[in-house]
Amino acid sequence: MLAAKAVRVDLRYKFYDMKNSFFSQSTIIPERFRSLSIVLGWCGKAVDSLTGRLKFDGFSDDDFYLNDIFSLNSRDIFCRSAVNDALIGSCSFVYISKGEDGYPRLQVIDGGSATGVIDPTTGLLNEGYAVLERDIRFGEAGGMNSFMQPKVEAYFTAEATYIYRGGKLSDEYPNPAKYALLVPMIFKPNARRPLGHSRITRACMELMRQAARTLWRSEVSAEFYSFPQKYVLGTSQDLEFDNRMATLTSFLKIDKDEEGNKPVMGQFQQQSMLPYTEQVKMFASAFAGETDLTLDDLGFSTANPSTAEAWEASHENLANTVRDAQQTFGSCFLNVGYIAACLRDGQAYSRGMMSGITPEWLPPPLSPARLSALGDAMNKLQQSFPDYFDERRLRRLTGL
Repeated sequence: MLAAKAVRVDLRYKFYDMKNSFFSQSTIIPERFRSLSIVLGWCGKAVDSLTGRLKFDGFSDDDFYLNDIFSLNSRDIFCRSAVNDALIGSCSFVYISKGEDGYPRLQVIDGGSATGVIDPTTGLLNEGYAVLERDIRFGEAGGMNSFMQPKVEAYFTAEATYIYRGGKLSDEYPNPAKYALLVPMIFKPNARRPLGHSRITRACMELMRQAARTLWRSEVSAEFYSFPQKYVLGTSQDLEFDNRMATLTSFLKIDKDEEGNKPVMGQFQQQSMLPYTEQVKMFASAFAGETDLTLDDLGFSTANPSTAEAWEASHENLANTVRDAQQTFGSCFLNVGYIAACLRDGQAYSRGMMSGITPEWLPPPLSPARLSALGDAMNKLQQSFPDYFDERRLRRLTGL
């Protein structure tokens, strides 16, 4: 199962890390120009723009002290890593183990190193597999054919967790929970793909390839844009002429012939870079539509919205994506807390016992204009419903 998905996950990580390879298929461009390196960071921007808006703020009505488990595992770093990897690979996994002090430890594993059989009702795994550590092996070509060999592996079931080193069983730990100690963090799941969809879609990758090809062509054309080609008409067939001598700092001496005629010199029309700029902007517009961003987010300056309402309307699609992701990731974080609490207490708690615990998220930072408008609306609600806005509701709306 992991081998079937790891290649596609690794490809998306290459696009996110801007390490994706670009190969030109053109047969008319000289060979010396084909080694140009073109890099774009649009896929990373699409992921980070969503990750930055997903700020997990803990649990309310926390009767099982799940917030303590997250706090002792560097909650801010852990949650951001789990969400970011899930957006890249469609899902990430949280490996739950017991530390030396007996308290649960939470470790994020990317979707290219773990998989499992999911229960579609609860979103938990009935059994799972993860590569905890890899060993770099080198081929006969001295590193060119290197690959990552699994060194430490883990197999998870509802009864126990089995650790394999070098392919051999080395440790076995009993599992007090009712599900495997490997919990998935999923982005945009559905019935056909219960482990979700990646934020870096096929359309995103193809649009980036097309934009990179356009930038590559513009880089080649820049040679002719900077130094327009010249020509000479009417030279004698016996004239020895070296094109390499026609540089910026050299002068050409061409004498008249016996009849007093002289060659005619000219210059081709200077090539314009505007078509390439417009084509890249076209791909940027398509990419922005695919990822709910704006052209300003991708580095193309446009007219700023005249009001705060207009700015909010331009990001409404992204806000809807954020709200959907909060609901999904909130359930996943609750699953992590549920399994971790079972391991901490050595009890197979019923999942329904934690139905009253609610995941909380911080809103995105508010501009002064939006905060002022929100304050007016809250003041009117408070007059109609006294004592409605307690500290919890105020924090959820404003982040204060």
